[in-house]
Amino acid sequence: MLARPEATAGVEAWDDYLHLRENPAGVTEELWQHEAGCAAWLVVRRDTRTHEISEVTLAADVKRSMGVAS
Repeated sequence: MLARPEATAGVEAWDDYLHLRENPAGVTEELWQHEAGCAAWLVVRRDTRTHEISEVTLAADVKRSMGVAS
């Protein structure tokens, strides 16, 4: 998890926070939103090397399976 800079932090700290992320090679789970369609949030399992998508699940279903209240 990223540590959010203090509001008074300099431009460089905020630039790093907003733009620098780990970019692992291999299978990752990402949170996507179907903006142009139904606006649902999706958990997408994707291989960053090939861009192959192996699984897509509604985020609401994942949340329910974890016992998290809406």
